[in-house]
Amino acid sequence: MKAKIWLISFFTGLLGAFVAIMIFWTIYSPKRIENVSDKHNLVNEFYESRGNNNENIIQPVLFGNNESTGETNFTNAVELGLPTVVHVKTQYNQPNYTLYDFIFGTNPRYSTPVMSSGSGVIISSDGYIVTNNHVIDNAEIIEIVLNNKSSYPAKLVGRDATTDIALLKIEAENLSFIKYGNSDELRIGEWVIAIGNPFNLTSTATAGIVSAKARNINILSNNLAIESFIQTDAAVNPGNSGGALINTKGELVGINTAIASKNGSFVGYSFAIPVNIVRKVVADLVEFGEVQRAYLGLDMVDIDAQIAKKLNITNIEGVYVARVWDNGAADKAGIEIGDIIVAINSNQVNSNSELLENISRFRPSETISILIKRDNKPKKIKVKLQNKYGETGLTQSKSIDKLGGRFEQISNNDKIRLRINSGVQVTDIMPGKLAANGVQKGFIIVRINNTYINSVEDIEKLINDTDGVFLEGIYPNGTTAYYAFKL
Repeated sequence: MKAKIWLISFFTGLLGAFVAIMIFWTIYSPKRIENVSDKHNLVNEFYESRGNNNENIIQPVLFGNNESTGETNFTNAVELGLPTVVHVKTQYNQPNYTLYDFIFGTNPRYSTPVMSSGSGVIISSDGYIVTNNHVIDNAEIIEIVLNNKSSYPAKLVGRDATTDIALLKIEAENLSFIKYGNSDELRIGEWVIAIGNPFNLTSTATAGIVSAKARNINILSNNLAIESFIQTDAAVNPGNSGGALINTKGELVGINTAIASKNGSFVGYSFAIPVNIVRKVVADLVEFGEVQRAYLGLDMVDIDAQIAKKLNITNIEGVYVARVWDNGAADKAGIEIGDIIVAINSNQVNSNSELLENISRFRPSETISILIKRDNKPKKIKVKLQNKYGETGLTQSKSIDKLGGRFEQISNNDKIRLRINSGVQVTDIMPGKLAANGVQKGFIIVRINNTYINSVEDIEKLINDTDGVFLEGIYPNGTTAYYAFKL
């Protein structure tokens, strides 16, 4: 009997011990490691509990850029972009005018060399380089310094003041060059990197996000300027102009051009020309030596709440057509004042800058599809684009381009009101001889070199036959004016 009781007590104790061991193991055993991320968290928790006294904490190494995990390692992108960004150095001689020169109209005998610098981007292995037009403006000597410090003289292939793009060429082979990205695919909030030479600090990379797209900041003086900037908060300073804005793949998505600043240095926002505009400008400059710009022949107004209320527009979308040029592309296609342009080739447009950016990708003679709203009803219209002369062929430079203006014949009513028998009005002023000599928008040219003119063709003919120009005319307010200059 005692033996039986002893055996029961023994097995009961043994069972209790086993249960106690299991409970202890469950409570105090090490946690299971499910994956590398959990392991990393546990390591951090351990060292944090010790006040981070261990200086050899192992952190995970991040490679590339993974959007889903929010990783922000830009080393691969910068390594691709850095060798393709160059230092652009320029020099020109500034005449030192004296009072004697002003009084007697003589040329100055002395001049002072003026040097400046900016950035550029190599876009081909044989030495084509994109930069801003304002970086090389007035330059007589252009020097390119590569990332490896080698230096080359550069020649100007072509420039476009309308987009502030210039194309240079150096004699070199097998250069590292950047690949084009797609600026249309950029999303607000996406990481971008600016590479350039701010304050002559070569090969500088800064990062930020895309803050906005299709910004018009009215920085280009040209009346026909195309401004549809990518806005970023990547730090950009003087010297960055003409440098690269790249995405996290190392692709070119923009050319850094301007900053929003009251003191001339970076204070929060910078602006870049979208690469889809750059690509088209470069192709035109290489193939034709000038930009083949297409025109719709419209004046447009952005629609906001105030304008929508004034014009009884129900939905705030698209761009309002305020004027249609006679015999322009839009006029011939049937677009009317009061129409609202909603899309270009299925690309939605909600601002003047977005519309101009879309049109800038096409050449004269190409046909596009425009979606408009007329009386709140959608309508698709096919438009064959024109060049700046109102023709549908590709542009060939004419002597009249030196004047830097857009011209239209005046109406018979204006002739009667101003008491003139002929005349062609300057409707826009661009960089050129007119602007340099003080001719203002609206001036009506009545005679050139004592010959009356009645059409733009008359101006072209007279400009072709002379090296000097004497303009006689009148402004709409009745003020007569005279201008003389050499071509």
